[in-house]
Amino acid sequence: MRNQFGLSVESFRSIASRLDNTHLSHTGIVMTTKLETLLDKLKDLESEMVEELQKQEEEFSYAIHKRRVEFEENVIIRHKKYAKRLLNYLKDAQLKHILSAPFIWICIIPVLLVDVTVTLYQWVCFPIYGIPKVQRQDYIVFDRRYLQYLNIIEKINCGYCSYFNGLIGYLQEIGARTEQFWCPIKHARRIKTLHSRYQKFINYGDAEKYRGQIETIRRDFQDLK
Repeated sequence: MRNQFGLSVESFRSIASRLDNTHLSHTGIVMTTKLETLLDKLKDLESEMVEELQKQEEEFSYAIHKRRVEFEENVIIRHKKYAKRLLNYLKDAQLKHILSAPFIWICIIPVLLVDVTVTLYQWVCFPIYGIPKVQRQDYIVFDRRYLQYLNIIEKINCGYCSYFNGLIGYLQEIGARTEQFWCPIKHARRIKTLHSRYQKFINYGDAEKYRGQIETIRRDFQDLK
């Protein structure tokens, strides 16, 4: 059967199918471009936030020299006046906080094991894969020890939190670079946080691009060098 344009039903369906696929392909491109734009904006906002935080150096009279934080002398004297004596600190501590402390500190055992294991993994495997190594000093920072208004217990607690949370960021970056090499595919479901390499990943369900560009994407670490 042919219509008024002389096309058979099969020909019409074939043309309609190609037009539909073209529309879907175009829609996919638009969605990908928009997502990449939003991710770029997110990175720009993170950089802007870091710059704003660094402006606090002038406000609170400190400077950073070779990762060491140095305050002006008059600021150090003023800070020491706010330091809480150990006896008063322990006396004011709530019993429930004291009793829960061992459960916080026992986490250090598996955390250290994970740290050593994952660090060993990247030392051995990243050179094999051609992936730039993650610098732990960019994530694990111990700078709260320079605050003279903290007593020794507070400094130890702050050091622990700095290590634990910094390590999580360090591990996530190692995982992100590993994922980019082995499985750079975006998720279909919404995820709570996006790691630093996610914008380079291929859209979920885009089989053609995955097979066509996987080798290029898994080696796309030029922005880290």
